[in-house]
Amino acid sequence: MNYQSVDQIVVGLLSTTGFMTVLWLVQWQTGDAGIVDVGWSASLGLLALFYGLTQADLSSRTMLVMAIASLWSFRLAMYLLRDRILGKTEDGRYKEIRSRQGRRVQIWFFGFFQLQAVVAWIFSLAFLIAMQKKGSLDYWDGLGLSIWMISVIGESIADTQLARFRNDSINKGKVCHNGLWRFSRHPNYFFEWMHWWSYVVIGWQSSFGWVNLFAPALMLFFLFKVTGIPATESHALISRGDEYRNYQRTTSMFVPWFPKRAS
Repeated sequence: MNYQSVDQIVVGLLSTTGFMTVLWLVQWQTGDAGIVDVGWSASLGLLALFYGLTQADLSSRTMLVMAIASLWSFRLAMYLLRDRILGKTEDGRYKEIRSRQGRRVQIWFFGFFQLQAVVAWIFSLAFLIAMQKKGSLDYWDGLGLSIWMISVIGESIADTQLARFRNDSINKGKVCHNGLWRFSRHPNYFFEWMHWWSYVVIGWQSSFGWVNLFAPALMLFFLFKVTGIPATESHALISRGDEYRNYQRTTSMFVPWFPKRAS
């Protein structure tokens, strides 16, 4: 890392907190806090573009990381925008928060939006570190790109299968067992986590390459302990009851695997 990198890191943090502040104001006007999920995804792509375009040397590796990070980010942001915002009511998780927080809800949401900005900024450092690796493209870049392709294709398929299932009115209140969802209760989360290994592999030989291990580790923590799997499964148990309990008994929670025989 050099002085230029420090400047990029500081400006990246300030820009992301500003972006999330604007989205918090949008949320205040629309009454839909789900925009934070779209903003989190989009901010990572914007940071990747910012880091790449402000590098002193726009190397082939910098362009590779900038391209794959922004493509992943904007694809996910567009999916979340279509699936959770446009023409939809606010996600049940945020409705529950509004009910629980009462008059303090906007203060709570402001802190939450800013926390999401900081988390996105922390994850974005994986892009910058991967860009720091010197030399021409090599085997590790190819391996990282392969991991990225598998994870993004897998996540896209999982998202499409779930969206198609939900959009069919006959499936209202039912559990999705289609495609990848037959082998994992959260295949989208699995491939999301897998995606972060791309930057570990690409940037491993850079000065601080080992730091990128924190990205998949932190993502795994969030998915298992914070906002990912616990909240999703809790809501599913309430809305789908025994059918989802049976789904839990027969289907791998995270890593795709063959389902067990139903009891």
